Amino acid sequence: MLRLLALNWWVVVVQGVAAIAFGVAAFAWPRLTVLVLVTLFGVYALVDGSLALITSISMPRTQRRWWGALLHGIVSVFAGLYALISPADAALLLLALIAAWAILTGVFEVLAAIQLRHAIATKWLLAIAGLLSIALGVFLLAFPRAGILSLVWLIASYTAILGILYIVIGVRLRALQRAPGVD
Repeated sequence: MLRLLALNWWVVVVQGVAAIAFGVAAFAWPRLTVLVLVTLFGVYALVDGSLALITSISMPRTQRRWWGALLHGIVSVFAGLYALISPADAALLLLALIAAWAILTGVFEVLAAIQLRHAIATKWLLAIAGLLSIALGVFLLAFPRAGILSLVWLIASYTAILGILYIVIGVRLRALQRAPGVD
């Protein structure tokens, strides 16, 4: 695993650059960030749901899975319409999904830091990134009405810091690429 990470160090650096770019954009346009996220989700859910409905309608009723595509389509269309009609409420639901994602990402980052504890000296950076992810997710779940704009700024700060940490980790992994005995 470490050899694969070291060979693909640049992917970690690109992840860091993308995180920093997202953070800067969210700081610059917080209201627009919320509106864009909710609108993109709404449009995606409508398109996805419509295609699932078309798929379910075109499937022969003798096929056992036609109803799954139908259910998927109905739920996605309603979710998309909800996001476009009631963006504030949809933003809170989207916020809960982001919180769950941050917590899961953080857990996996902490577990990766533990697994890499003997391989790289800066494993604590990955552990910090994981703990920041978990803290962000818990905060978002605990205070959903604290203000979407302030949470956008928190997310922007988180992603900028995470981006810096990823770039540092990527550079360290690049150095491991040439180290003998790295597997």
